[in-house]
Amino acid sequence: MLIKKIPLTLTLLSWMSLTIFAQSQQESIVKKIEVTGSAEEEIVPDEIYFAITLKEYLGDNKKKVIIDKLERELYNAARKVGIAEKDLRIEDIQSYNYNWYPSKRPEREEFLASKKYTIKLEKLDEINKLFSYLDAKGIQSTNIDRYDHSRRKEYERDLKIKALQNAKEKAEYLLNGIDERIGGVLQVTEINSGNQPSARYREMSYARMEMDQVESEQALSIDFQEIILRYEVRVVFEIR
Repeated sequence: MLIKKIPLTLTLLSWMSLTIFAQSQQESIVKKIEVTGSAEEEIVPDEIYFAITLKEYLGDNKKKVIIDKLERELYNAARKVGIAEKDLRIEDIQSYNYNWYPSKRPEREEFLASKKYTIKLEKLDEINKLFSYLDAKGIQSTNIDRYDHSRRKEYERDLKIKALQNAKEKAEYLLNGIDERIGGVLQVTEINSGNQPSARYREMSYARMEMDQVESEQALSIDFQEIILRYEVRVVFEIR
């Protein structure tokens, strides 16, 4: 009798296994929709990182104007404009020989030093004010290094939320077209974490610059476009 029950037991177990497998397959099938949401905003930069390189030079009397003097002028000018000392830092120091003729033995005083600084500004007009206090002959070059916004993290957070909301709206009106309804969120993927701001500006070279204050102000005319921040997310919603 025990031998006859074994096939029936195996058959029953096989049937139960197939039934459970079929049920799990049905439960794993979930109708879903995948959409991409986006949001962007233009903001005016309030952090401008201005690079300036000072260089020693020989005055009319062939006496060298040393870098220490030029550096003191820069710090004093920054103070007059209202720039905090912590927003002015040294990036690089170099020295070179202005005498390019190998037949002449270079002497110690023939080496000229240069220093590169980065100044954090809040407004573009501070550049004009800064140059009004500086010795133009001691300026080798200047350029806008980069720029940003002090509240960028806040803008990023708000834009990511708006991108999610945009994805939900898109899924809703797409499903409405086929008489379906949106369910819960199954997955959220951030496509990009932000944008590097780009600017439109005119780089200024002050090598051998000999101009009066009016010409200097004209040369410092800089056109900036706003920072464009854009964020995208990919969201998968369940279809009810």
